[in-house]
Amino acid sequence: MAKVKTKWVCQNCGYETAKYIGKCPDCGNWGTLTEEVETKPETSLQTTAVDETPVCLINEIEISENIKVPTGYEEFDRVLGGGLVQGSLVLLAGDPGIGKSTLILQTAGNICAQGKKLLYVCAEESASQVKLRAQRLNVNSNNLYVYSQTNLENVTNQLDSIMPEILVIDSIQSVYTSCITSSSGSVSQIRECTNILMNTAKNKNITIVVIGHVTKDGNIAGPKVLEHMVDTVIYFEGDKYKSQRLLRSIKNRFGSTNEIGVFNMVESGLEEVTNPSELFMRERNENAAPGSVIIAASEGTRALLVEVQALTGTTSYPAPRRVATGIEYNRLLQIIAVLEKRIGLNLSKHDVYVNIIGGIEIDEPAADLGIALAIATCLRDVVVDSDCVIIGEISLSGEIRNVSNLEKRIYEAQKLGFKKAIVPKLSKKLPDNFEIEIIQVPRLMDAITACVSKK
Repeated sequence: MAKVKTKWVCQNCGYETAKYIGKCPDCGNWGTLTEEVETKPETSLQTTAVDETPVCLINEIEISENIKVPTGYEEFDRVLGGGLVQGSLVLLAGDPGIGKSTLILQTAGNICAQGKKLLYVCAEESASQVKLRAQRLNVNSNNLYVYSQTNLENVTNQLDSIMPEILVIDSIQSVYTSCITSSSGSVSQIRECTNILMNTAKNKNITIVVIGHVTKDGNIAGPKVLEHMVDTVIYFEGDKYKSQRLLRSIKNRFGSTNEIGVFNMVESGLEEVTNPSELFMRERNENAAPGSVIIAASEGTRALLVEVQALTGTTSYPAPRRVATGIEYNRLLQIIAVLEKRIGLNLSKHDVYVNIIGGIEIDEPAADLGIALAIATCLRDVVVDSDCVIIGEISLSGEIRNVSNLEKRIYEAQKLGFKKAIVPKLSKKLPDNFEIEIIQVPRLMDAITACVSKK
């Protein structure tokens, strides 16, 4: 007779307790503990597993030339580090309706066109519903198998008969394993199902792509250990009111975690954007208003030109508002403090709003100078030259510090037709093959003087 054990598990962090408590002592969230029943045998027999994997020297390990499978999208391959690695477990997470299933289904069509077999497990939809979406996306292949199933044991049994190179699980919160009695989507189910998929990927050398949901706080639903178990974690981000979508890697054992991929959502599905700077600059008006500047950000090996807009207004309240969209809030407060102390701008009675156009998040210090100039020019009601790009980090003393990939940022601005670039004053000489005017400034005051339009 099996012994039934009841426990309460936090659905946010996985904390377990024998009785119900309103607030989780680990993560501090309220009402996240749910009751789970786990059946365990009264006696356990210890068995010794037979390890048939040989021990080998790292210099003797041979790597196949086809170990990475291209997805058919350069933007997706850029984020993955060249493609899907055989035997890897990839987690793709994003908000509901952002286009995760659309991206994976279009990618599945591209991979099947290369002659590879792919099994698409739709745990949230029926096979006919997936077929309707495939017709809309113009996905049609004899190598694409669709299996509407939520039981993970049934899915693993199909692998021996179909023998696919790639397995897609949509989604990890909807599948369950029979060895756990809790409902699908619980912490125990997600952890156990991920563990089974991880072992399947390594033992059968199958690439597994798992789609995951996110909570209202933007974190992946399920225990935090889920992100540690998989090889790659990719977020699919975007504003539901805009067509731009961003692929961002936060963990990648086979590539860089700084790369991003840009897609555009259209009626027929997702289209990759090979030149994101041109997309972000498409709607910019040449006769820009005060407080609008162009900065050259860097995401991995790619330089991006984005527009920064700032707005200042007087307030009658003792504490003025500071609103940051697309940049870190504390970074904005630091830039405002430098403007007040080193430049002499009085922002204590002004609300300050800063926004990065296009819905992209900029978290590198190279955007400091552009943000500071946007605030300063809006406060003084002057216009920055529309053909000028701003690059530089601001120190607390008001000095402009050098940034990484400076030459690549300048080349990107030159390619898009900008005539002038304000950069930090460097100790080394820049190459002479630039067709753009480069103005090197040592301090923040010098940058403000150089960027103001002479019209």
